[in-house]
Amino acid sequence: MVAALKLAVTGATGFVGTHLLDLALGDGHEVRALTRRPQAPRDGVVWVEGALDDHAALARLVEGADAMIHVAGVISADAAGFEAGNVTGTAAILAAAERAGVKRFVHVSSLAAREPGLSLYGASKARSEALVATSHLSTATVRPPAVYGPGDRETLDLFRMAKRGLVLLPPAGRLSLIHVDDLARLLLALAKSDRTLLVEPDDGRPGGWTHEGFGQALGRAVGRTVRTLSAPGSVLRLAARADVLVRGRKARLTSDRAAYFCHPDWTVSPACAAPADLWRPQVATEPGLAATAFWYRQQHWL
Repeated sequence: MVAALKLAVTGATGFVGTHLLDLALGDGHEVRALTRRPQAPRDGVVWVEGALDDHAALARLVEGADAMIHVAGVISADAAGFEAGNVTGTAAILAAAERAGVKRFVHVSSLAAREPGLSLYGASKARSEALVATSHLSTATVRPPAVYGPGDRETLDLFRMAKRGLVLLPPAGRLSLIHVDDLARLLLALAKSDRTLLVEPDDGRPGGWTHEGFGQALGRAVGRTVRTLSAPGSVLRLAARADVLVRGRKARLTSDRAAYFCHPDWTVSPACAAPADLWRPQVATEPGLAATAFWYRQQHWL
């Protein structure tokens, strides 16, 4: 049995981070978590107020930590925002971990890093990976595919479309998926390990999902027979401009994300699968989507 760890976590108040925090505490680990805003007290958690550009806060965050799990990242921004959040921020937390003598560093990247020429986001994640790869720490990098589960607002619009009976999709292609709890379990497993790994995890479905198949699965999750419509790239780009005009900085679809979505293959590589003795997915996607839809309904999001 692995002894309880002292974990330092960034992004603990976000979608993935909240699930990671619950799992870490459930396993008996102690957590120091970075937060921009005051948080309610919680047993087992020391909240460290600050951000990735606050070097004093980062020093407090990693003090005495056995492992650092860097979840925080920027998914929607301009070039400067991506550079500051995903590259400079990663460099800062790496440097703090190195100075504090942290033994293990787990970095959450993205499949987008595999195609850095497609989007500003992917390019920034690729640069963050390069920083981690050259660190003197024991490191592991995770490239999650599309992450879904209770609390996720990124895929909520797709569930809402499915409830209405029409799911608008990117041009024909394939994607991989992973439930947030499976991702959280992987991050903890990597924090306990000392193997240098680049992992692309998923739900265990060989070859991933076609966009059409995923749309139909969303329909089953909400109890509807749905029509799916694959939008050409030009339509997605126009939709991105409209979303930015309507929702501004809260837009879910930006031109950068439209470019990412139009890529035909966002499936994980079997060559980058996690070692079977370290981690296996536990949540099959069909029941996972149904459970997520149920949670949305309970919260009156759907």
